Order: sequence, then structure tokens, then C-alpha cells
Amino acid sequence: MQQLLKHILMVCACLFALTGHAMVKSPDMQIESIVDTQSDAGRAYFAGEYEKAAKLYRTAAEHGDAEAQLILGSMYEVGLGVLQDSREAIKLYRMAAEQGNARAQYKIGAMYDIGLGAPQDYTEAVRWWRLAADQGDAFAQLNLGAKYDHGKGVPKDFSEAVKWYRLSAEQGNSFGQEKLAWKYLLGEGVPQDDVLAYMWLDIAASDQSDLRRKAAAHQRMQQRDALARRMTAQQIAKARELIKKCNANNFKGC
Repeated sequence: MQQLLKHILMVCACLFALTGHAMVKSPDMQIESIVDTQSDAGRAYFAGEYEKAAKLYRTAAEHGDAEAQLILGSMYEVGLGVLQDSREAIKLYRMAAEQGNARAQYKIGAMYDIGLGAPQDYTEAVRWWRLAADQGDAFAQLNLGAKYDHGKGVPKDFSEAVKWYRLSAEQGNSFGQEKLAWKYLLGEGVPQDDVLAYMWLDIAASDQSDLRRKAAAHQRMQQRDALARRMTAQQIAKARELIKKCNANNFKGC
């Protein structure tokens, strides 16, 4: 009976994929969010004077400013005001990361994960993401959970994946919330529970803060509605009640 249930759920998962489950890639850290508009470098950056900004950030970076190292690293990563240079980017990220900068630790992990500026190395990606995740970085927690989910760089462990997805979800990360919903849907690392799967999908679908998140929200609504078609009215009512409580508690203890 348990195997039959799992088979049915996997079929549902495949059907969701056909209607748009292929998960929208989680957005990377937006460099603009950490640029200080009160500094000369920040003002130059937002004025589009990227070469000037890079020079100013370089001076600060050479004096050990971790935020400047992080921002200059991002500029090298994409070629903004400087020639694109992934190796220089990861060098600067490492300087900031070794000072404990969680966002730089996340960025190094991402570069090792895809082999940008360094050979692809899932174990190194996991190491840096764990450092950032332990400091509360929601996207590092999400990515660390995914590594446990798929057994890349660490042994596959659904319970550990759920742990990190939940930490990300509790910070309001809609991608972590979606991942957690799927663990409840499939009963991986947690008992199978359509009500909690519906709840987390609905909460994740409320994040429409930019175009990429709007696309992801549309997919989540489709997934939620497909799930609802096999739920009872009582289950849906219970899920909606839990949604209200979860939102009121800022996603904690849901």
C-alpha cells in the first residue's frame, strides 16, 4: 500500500512538471542590495560610473573592507567597470569570506557548484554554503538542502534536506518554501501530508516581488490547484487555516 501511494505521488509530480513544475531557478544575490548609497563608491555605482566605482572599491578592498571585496568581486564576475574575470572574482570573494562575510561565502559556494573561476567541486560548494547557512543566509540554506536532497557533495539525506529547506522557508524564502512543500507532497524526510504541502505551496506563491518570482508564483499556483483536486473540502479548509496562522507567525513553527 505504501509503495502504491508513493507511485501515485510520483505520477502526480510528473503531471505537475508537465504543467510547469520545472522549478524556476532561484535568483542570485542582487549586488545593488548591498551597495551603500552614502559612500563615494556607492554613489558612483548607482550613477552608472562603474569604472570609477571599481577603483574606489579596490582601494577599500585592499584595506580589508569585506563589503568592498564582495562588491568588487561581483563586478569582476559579470564584467562591470572591469574586464570580466571569474578567477579574480573568486579571489575577492574568498578574502571577504575568510572574514566571515556570509554573502561572500554563499558566492564562493555558487562558483564551485558550477565550476566558475575554479574547478567544479560540490564538496567545496557544500563547505562554503554550510558556513553561510550557519550564519542564517537563506539561499545558502536552500542550496545546502538541495545538495542533501540529491546527494551531491554529501550523502543523500532527505531529513537533512528538510532541515535546511525549513530554515530557509522560515526566513520567508519562497524557493525554500516550495522545496519544503514538495517534501511533504512526496513524504521524503517528513510524513506525507497534502495539507502541509498545500499550505507551503500557497505561501510560496504569494512571493511576486520581481519578474522571476512572479513566474515561479504562477507555477506554484498551478501545483497547489492540481493538488487541491485530490483533497477533500475539509483538508483544504484546514490548509487555509494553517496558512493564516503561519503568515501571522512569520513562517515560524508551521
